[in-house]
Amino acid sequence: MALDDADLAGLVAAAAVILDAAAEPFVAGHRAQSAVAKKGNDFATEVDLAIERQVVRALQEETGIGVHGEEFGGAPIDSPLVWILDPIDGTFNYAAGLPTAAMLLGLLRDGVPVAGLTWLPFTDVRYTAVLGGPVYANGIAQPPLKAAELRDSIIGMGTFNVDSRGEFPGRYRMATLEQLSRRCSRVRMHGSTGIDLAYTGAGVLGGAISFGHHVWDHAAGVALVRAAGGVVTDLAGADWTPTSRSALAGAPSVHAEILDLALDLGVPGEF
Repeated sequence: MALDDADLAGLVAAAAVILDAAAEPFVAGHRAQSAVAKKGNDFATEVDLAIERQVVRALQEETGIGVHGEEFGGAPIDSPLVWILDPIDGTFNYAAGLPTAAMLLGLLRDGVPVAGLTWLPFTDVRYTAVLGGPVYANGIAQPPLKAAELRDSIIGMGTFNVDSRGEFPGRYRMATLEQLSRRCSRVRMHGSTGIDLAYTGAGVLGGAISFGHHVWDHAAGVALVRAAGGVVTDLAGADWTPTSRSALAGAPSVHAEILDLALDLGVPGEF
């Protein structure tokens, strides 16, 4: 399906109305408890499930495009055109009563994020963008990302257990944090990949590192960062795709410095 700029803008406008409607139950359900246990110590609340059902139904009716959601799956991720939805990113924060939780909605065309919407209902901030930019914050166009240096930048990074294993062991993540702390202005752990990426696209953060691989955590934010003129790859430097196992985002100059740091650390599995 061919989409020009006007088509993408129209889809984002329709999706924005749908997310605005979902923001009401999102706010009302703050501090909701676990309803569904997931892998490891992750979980979903009843609000996650209800919002995903509401948004999926509305998106399919209004746009005619299939949706792949975190909780229920749906349309294949490799569909020519598909919405990617995370109804509540930062579920632990949400259940604990913290405001750092978001709704994430990205649009993939042949695997490429061409539009992104990130809603932060507790702070009343809504980020949107389509391929080519700019990023909008509450409808106001934001300037493109400026050249910057890592030493002057705040970097967002995912939380972790230092003793965890897996593809990016806790010791590797700790080593990354150690090196970042020596080279950047500050490190921040918001507990929400979507927020880290949105803040990077808006120029609030200089960059962000995600050790996760879930497409619903990344699709919206990748669109925002790229629309702002930023770069998103995996930690090995390959362009981010829906099958990437990690994500590194930032203004081009900051991204390059963090990538050098990551490559200098070596193979994660050796930690």
